[in-house]
Amino acid sequence: MFLTDVKNGAHTVVGVKQTRKAITNNKAETVFVAMDADAHVTEALTKACQEKQIPLEKVPTMAELGTTCGIHVGASAAAILKD
Repeated sequence: MFLTDVKNGAHTVVGVKQTRKAITNNKAETVFVAMDADAHVTEALTKACQEKQIPLEKVPTMAELGTTCGIHVGASAAAILKD
């Protein structure tokens, strides 16, 4: 899965809390993390992805991730959900 899948309408969740919940509930297929987000905000997601072997993609900026996900503010994290 790539960020283009998000642009093409894949079912997603946006934000750290919703992404963490998707990972915990084994619903996340791919997780995206903004590289300019605070590390203390994203490191738990990174660790959870490693533990559950969920692909993790880095996105250059929060603004880019937010725009791609269709919101008007930056996003630290997002996830594509399993079908």
